[in-house]
Amino acid sequence: MFSSIAPLARLNPFYAPHFQLVQDGARKRAGPAEAPTTRRSLAAASAAEEYSCEYGSLKFYALCGVGGVLSCGLTHTAVVPLDLVKCRMQVDPQKYKSIFNGFSVTVKEDGVRGLAKGWAPTFIGYSMQGLCKFGFYEVFKILYGNMLGEENAYLWRTSLYLAASASAEFFADIALAPMEAAKVRIQTQPGYANTLREAVPKMFGEEGIWAFYKGVAPLWMRQIPYTMMKFACFERTVEALYKYVVPKPRSECTKGEQLVVTFVAGYIAGVFCAIVSHPADSVVSVLNKEKGSSASQVLMRLGFKGVWKGLFARIIMIGTLTALQWFIYDSVKVYFRLPRPPPPEMPESLKKKLGLTE
Repeated sequence: MFSSIAPLARLNPFYAPHFQLVQDGARKRAGPAEAPTTRRSLAAASAAEEYSCEYGSLKFYALCGVGGVLSCGLTHTAVVPLDLVKCRMQVDPQKYKSIFNGFSVTVKEDGVRGLAKGWAPTFIGYSMQGLCKFGFYEVFKILYGNMLGEENAYLWRTSLYLAASASAEFFADIALAPMEAAKVRIQTQPGYANTLREAVPKMFGEEGIWAFYKGVAPLWMRQIPYTMMKFACFERTVEALYKYVVPKPRSECTKGEQLVVTFVAGYIAGVFCAIVSHPADSVVSVLNKEKGSSASQVLMRLGFKGVWKGLFARIIMIGTLTALQWFIYDSVKVYFRLPRPPPPEMPESLKKKLGLTE
């Protein structure tokens, strides 16, 4: 898996370290001379701003995990009705022809309460996924950044985000898979089970432990590209917003203004995430509904047109979801007074090498 990340990183639209350095150098030469600024270490900033813990400490990672639990568990549970209709459109497009038709048919057959089917496995599964996704992302980002060194971590920061998020999502999907399988059974097989308590023993009795993990490979296909886009696009969008859109430096923005930037960047990232991950999402939905099918068989049967069914619903759901997740996650960091590094700046040592400082 990781061998495929390097070429993907070089092809991503944000990858242009040399171009960016030339641009930065041109701006330095063209603009008025500025006194070089020395970035404070996060340890020093921690003392100055009274952070509750050190950046990269066990407490930092644990609280980031808590932020992930809240951001993913709450948001995915909140959009269960939309997710239910989206899944049903994917597995039975003849019956559920559109979003509005899907809601109408569901309410007619199951009542309003039917729209909440699958909320328990959704909450549990995505809370576990959020814990691993956000917590491990911070772990791998710091780990890989230290391995690269300060200068290379800056030059190859998009590749760093892609590698860290892919690594985190690999483990997050293993945590998510059992509850995702139960959720899809509850939502897409009428009469199979109405609650998590009914679904789990029935699934185990029919197919054993494999019932809960047969969808993990399609989950990786869906979630790893999604998460790579979610984190890399978000990080670079935040950087671009502060550089080109926000009229003042991040250090001068209030916490509320910073959270607004987080929300906007999260929504932009979410739209791209939905498009990248939708075909695999369709395969996961059908695969967990059927017995004895493989991911390749489902993919061939659905065809190109079939895997894009329900995309509009997913864009609405994932765009809103991703924006809220980043907003909640960043809010948790603010609440617990965790270190929140600003967008990366070129290290002083690299500026000297490139002749950008006097």
